[in-house]
Amino acid sequence: MTRGTKSASPPRRITMERVFDAPVEDVWALWTTKEGIESWWGPDGFSVKVHAIDLRVAGELRYAMIATAPDKVEFMKRAGMPISNDALVRYSEIVENRLLRYVNHADFVPGVEPYDVETVVELHSTPKGVRMVLTFEAMHDAHWTKMAVMGWESQLDRLGKVLANRRTP
Repeated sequence: MTRGTKSASPPRRITMERVFDAPVEDVWALWTTKEGIESWWGPDGFSVKVHAIDLRVAGELRYAMIATAPDKVEFMKRAGMPISNDALVRYSEIVENRLLRYVNHADFVPGVEPYDVETVVELHSTPKGVRMVLTFEAMHDAHWTKMAVMGWESQLDRLGKVLANRRTP
């Protein structure tokens, strides 16, 4: 079994930025409410069902990530992974409409001992809307880090679409 524990050196971090033509309160709500998270979280071909959310420091978000698209279902089966995986997030810092820091327990990779991945979401109001800076720790190897980056790119595209649809009457 490959160990998923981090080395003594600080983990590598990946940063992604997006600008959304939306009020900061809308972006915040999509990150911090059951309805918001279920509307966009998860890469294309997956859906999310929030079981519980306790938005406070030391609070938890518990959800299921479910493969729904036939190609994603097949990928999960070939990888020896269930098509539905329960996930746990623990919040460590919350500044309403500005900052969300949490740790996601990565326990879904076959043959890899579970480990934690920290994610930080910063929201900055600008004249053009909200500049969001997403920073997350690299996964245990280059392949899974690439998969995480691709997943976040897909998720952030979905977030942008949900926000754009909110503007359309």
